[in-house]
Amino acid sequence: MDAIILAAGKGTRLRPYTETTPKPLLFVQGRPILDWILGALPPIERLVVVVNYLAEQVEEYLTRQTHVRNWHTIRQAEPRGTGDALMSCRDAIRADKVMVLNGDDLIGRADLAQLATVPMGILAHPVERPENYGILFRRPDGTLERIVEKPTGLQPPQLANVGGYVFPRRVFDLTLPLSPRGEYEITDAVAQLAAHEPFYVVSASYWLPIGTVEQWQAAQTADVSPAR
Repeated sequence: MDAIILAAGKGTRLRPYTETTPKPLLFVQGRPILDWILGALPPIERLVVVVNYLAEQVEEYLTRQTHVRNWHTIRQAEPRGTGDALMSCRDAIRADKVMVLNGDDLIGRADLAQLATVPMGILAHPVERPENYGILFRRPDGTLERIVEKPTGLQPPQLANVGGYVFPRRVFDLTLPLSPRGEYEITDAVAQLAAHEPFYVVSASYWLPIGTVEQWQAAQTADVSPAR
């Protein structure tokens, strides 16, 4: 299995802290977010990191990290969504299966290990405010039925998309549609695969999203032991 980390975003909700530091390199309890993510990865053959904003800093970090020897960066020339970032890695992925993670949240090491066991799947974690997330609906057999972005009127808790995926290499053969907001979404790749084959919803026991200044500050004193 190879792995892709999506680390091209500007982290606008974390300004002013991301004005000079890319979001994946913001420190949480003494370590960059990206370092936590790499440390939690299951065994992989090759790492590909998609970069754009302050890319040189991310690349400089990668030269110093000791988690993964075989790594490569892809520069997303014009960020056009997570689906575009995924597809930009088409020629860099060599393995039959690839794990794809957002470069800005902490996920439990055991949860990523569990995700790696399925042929294709998506990580889910319960949330109390489903209107703020992509919500996953699963069938009784544990496979994905559909994803609904920021639905209203649902009783909590609901299962949210954590931003962790495992795809077969043939994901790169898909053609993704342009979304209403003018981007290509990785969830459209999920939906296309799930329409024809079992796409497993894997429950995550630990997820620490770091999307805002408040969440980042709270992470400095949170329990991060499951991500170690």
